[in-house]
Amino acid sequence: MKCGIDLGSRNVKLAVLDKNEIIDLRKYDTIEFYRKYGKKESGELVIDFDKFGINDLDSVISTGYGRNTIKIKGAEQIPELKAHMLGGLYQTDYETFTLLDLGGQDSKVIRIKNGQMADFQTNDKCAASSGRYLENMAEVLNIDLSELSKYYKEPVDINATCAIFGESELIGKILEGYSVPELAAGINYSIFKRVKPLLLKLKSKQLVFTGGVAYNQAISKIIENELGVQVIIPGKPQFNGAIGAALHI
Repeated sequence: MKCGIDLGSRNVKLAVLDKNEIIDLRKYDTIEFYRKYGKKESGELVIDFDKFGINDLDSVISTGYGRNTIKIKGAEQIPELKAHMLGGLYQTDYETFTLLDLGGQDSKVIRIKNGQMADFQTNDKCAASSGRYLENMAEVLNIDLSELSKYYKEPVDINATCAIFGESELIGKILEGYSVPELAAGINYSIFKRVKPLLLKLKSKQLVFTGGVAYNQAISKIIENELGVQVIIPGKPQFNGAIGAALHI
């Protein structure tokens, strides 16, 4: 059995596969994971797999936002882009597509052709096109993420390219009297505007949408309407990186 670990900025995801079949999937708050299940030894993170009830592992492969700063003892490290490509190929029936991963803190777009990575673009310098941005903006509107994900029609124009300035702009729009549906649609559309240049550069007929933001139905609708592509959300979008890591040979 192989265990893929995606060290995300907000969550740590584990995927256990046996002969390429998913056996177990786990998700933990990142800080809680490090506190409860790991300890530092000689600069490496030792994970107590016994606490998970996961035994008989042949190998552990790590990837994700934290893989460069936290080395897991005994684990092989692979780039996020490769992990997400492998996960996207595994979770879909396509070999040629564009993969969009919007996580808690960054965004990635990968062009995959005939099962191989052809090109990619990433944005890890600003949280404005990430799950953290959506969480903060939903909090300003006093709604949850499920409610936020319903709205994509008649969006208010939100132009700030910084997550913090975006909140200030949103408060200004609230004071102007816009409705919650219009404001929520504007927030979702602003995410699309920030990844649109990357998607246009690496466009395919099929777009596989992964990461926690893939649960936002409004953003999927906006991408389909604006770019005329088929958006495919795999069964386990938030676990795509962990699954791909476990598939690494």
